[in-house]
Amino acid sequence: MKKITNLQGTFELHNGVQMPYLGLGVYLSEDGSEVINAVKEALNHGYRHIDTASFYHNENGVGTGIKESDVDRKDVFLVTKVWNTEQGYENTLKAFDASLKRLGTDYLDLYLVHWPKEGLYKETWKALEKLYKEKRVRAIGVSNFLQYHLEDLLTSAEIVPMVNQMEFHPYLVQQDLIDFCTSKGIQYEAWSPLMQGNIFDLDIMKDLAAKYNKTIAQIVLRWDLQKGVITIPKSSNKNRIMANADLFDFELSEEDVQLLDGLDRGKRFGPDPDNFDF
Repeated sequence: MKKITNLQGTFELHNGVQMPYLGLGVYLSEDGSEVINAVKEALNHGYRHIDTASFYHNENGVGTGIKESDVDRKDVFLVTKVWNTEQGYENTLKAFDASLKRLGTDYLDLYLVHWPKEGLYKETWKALEKLYKEKRVRAIGVSNFLQYHLEDLLTSAEIVPMVNQMEFHPYLVQQDLIDFCTSKGIQYEAWSPLMQGNIFDLDIMKDLAAKYNKTIAQIVLRWDLQKGVITIPKSSNKNRIMANADLFDFELSEEDVQLLDGLDRGKRFGPDPDNFDF
């Protein structure tokens, strides 16, 4: 198990960049006061990792939230993603510049290909490699790439992705994909760790929450970290943002980690990378 210490702890990417293993996701957070306040609350509480995307249409608010927080930009690990309609070599370079402008920054800590857009993701990756070589982004990666997407990308890539952000929760572990990413030095990252809220209906989660005197969300997020998976629970609620960070005063037993692993049924609550193409 990778060492887990505190809210500002990090996992090291294969290029040596330190990526905080817990962050705030802002999908569905409305641009303006909602996302601004969420980002400010998170940063002022101790978070140092904010994950957005051009598709979320809230990069402006994320940038404002960082500026209005008590934390310097250089101390924030800022992530955004290039959307499907922006993919291709030249389009990606333009999309990157547009995201920087909306975020009010001159560099990113991590830039991701949001989905493996068929026929375009290799060109898109070449653009990310250019941005990385120009030091306009500290790390580059992908999102929603299955093993065959990664294998195809690696046939032409000069740089191995540093991160693969995937739907990940007890009903969708995809251990084979985790193992493949690990073998290539690709850091695995979770989106939708709470199964779009469905995790709260599971009796086994209620039992574990009672056993550890923690919330169900805290049990799942701690499981993510003990699996070596970076995670970015999304919330615009101050109390939940704070509660989601209260993960560092307990540890799941190996038996309970395996118990959660055993819930895997290959069930997605989000889109399937095999047939998501818009």
